[in-house]
This record gives sequence, structure tokens and C-alpha cells, in this order.
Amino acid sequence: MKKNWFITGISSGLGKALADAVIAKGDFLIGSFRKDEQTKLFNDQHQGKAFAYTLDVRDYKKVEKVIRDIESRIGQIDVLVNNAGYGILGAIEEVSLDEVREQMETNFFATLNITQLVLPLMRKRKSGSIIQMSSGSGIKSTPGFGIYNASKFALEGYSEALAAEVKPLGINVMLVEPGPFRTEFLAGSIYVAPKSISDYEATAGQFKRIMADRNGQQDGDPVKGARAIIQAIESPKPPLRLVLGKLAIGTVQAKIESLQEDLRNWNEVGMATSFE
Repeated sequence: MKKNWFITGISSGLGKALADAVIAKGDFLIGSFRKDEQTKLFNDQHQGKAFAYTLDVRDYKKVEKVIRDIESRIGQIDVLVNNAGYGILGAIEEVSLDEVREQMETNFFATLNITQLVLPLMRKRKSGSIIQMSSGSGIKSTPGFGIYNASKFALEGYSEALAAEVKPLGINVMLVEPGPFRTEFLAGSIYVAPKSISDYEATAGQFKRIMADRNGQQDGDPVKGARAIIQAIESPKPPLRLVLGKLAIGTVQAKIESLQEDLRNWNEVGMATSFE
């Protein structure tokens, strides 16, 4: 059965790869770009198969208008993919509160807003899927990436609760946690905090250098990543978390092992805090 997908941020990266895969499989795609020229070119190329809007996901009034327009034009959104977002590099002390707020506005509040707008439509039909593009960085933090980590941790937190709330209503929620994929993310979707503190050179500074060197050398193939996302969300039992890539899988495993070690080492102390 043909489905309608709404994917935010399809100009590059996994968003673009997923949009291409959706069109190729014969489903209908609605996407969003930040620039009018991108939107026009896309709409000219994909008439009858897809269309796109120029949209800043932080513009809540425009987002609401777009959701209403999609509903009136095609009737329903079967799969929502909250993909639009960016990363910020810098030690916690190096990032200003204004920069933190901008990060959270895009990666957390904007996705929450879109999710809340689409949910009534899915509840009415008792069907639908919501894909939240998180990250391996939404499971385990890294020095120099802490604010991005926080935005994805927040996305994971509400999405995990949402999954339990809407499962009885016939709606699936899936968190996608990619590692490094060979996309334009490191070139065009990373903001580097201008403040630099020498005491963090060996930690956050080292991570900044690693990220710069990794650009164009990432292990993940976006085309294969897109196929994996479609395979998972269309399976009879989609996972709550889909971890993509060798590095991301290793990251999640390391986090699990760290949690288990703390539980083993401090289990007795923690258990002793209960009333007798």
C-alpha cells in the first residue's frame, strides 16, 4: 500500500538519501528545504511523485500552516521523519547559553512541535509511524559534543515515553541512532563555538580535530542507511531504537557496559538507601 512520508531537512545527508529511497520505492514524499531555489528545483524534478516546502522548522506558525496544507492536499501523513537538525562543537564552558538555546530549539523543541501537530491526525486514523533522527550521540556523550548530546538525549527522552503512549493507538515511534555517515553533516551542519579555552585542548579540542579529519572518511553509506530505516519501520515489529553503523553500535555497547559496571560496583550502596 502506497504511503505518504513527510521528511524534514532533505537537502543532504541521510535525509536526502531517505527521501530518494522513498520516491524510488513508489511512496509519496513531502519534504522540506531551507532555500527557495532548492524547493523549486525539487518540485520541478519530481512532479506527481513528491513535493517540498521551504521551511525553517523553528518557524512554528509556518510549520502549522504546512501541516494543514499537507492534510488538505494529500489527506494524511503515514510516516513522519523528524530529520532537520545540526550539531554544535565546543566544551560545555565554551558554549554560550544563547548558542545552547539555538541548539535545543532546532533539535528538541522543533521536533516536539512537529510531532505534536501530526499526532492528532495519526490518532484519528489509529495508524502511523514517527521516525526521530537521533544519533549514537543521543546515547553516549563525548567531550566537545556535550550540547549536541544534550539535545539528542532530550529527543530520546520524550520519544521513549511517546512510544509507550501511542503504541496502544496503533502508532509506532522509532529512534534512529546513526554513527558517522559519509554525508555533508561535518561540512555544512556543524557549528563550532567561537570561544576556546586552552585547558580543554586535550579533551574537547582533540574531539574537534578528530571531527575535522573525519570529514569525507566516514564509514557509513547513506544509501544503505536509508534502506535500513525503511526495512525497520516497515517490519511487523519496528524497534524502538535502530542503531546504524559499526561505530554507533560500539558506542551503544560501551554505554551499556559502563552502566552495568556502575550498577555492579555500587549496587550494595544503592540498595541500602531503602527503608528497612
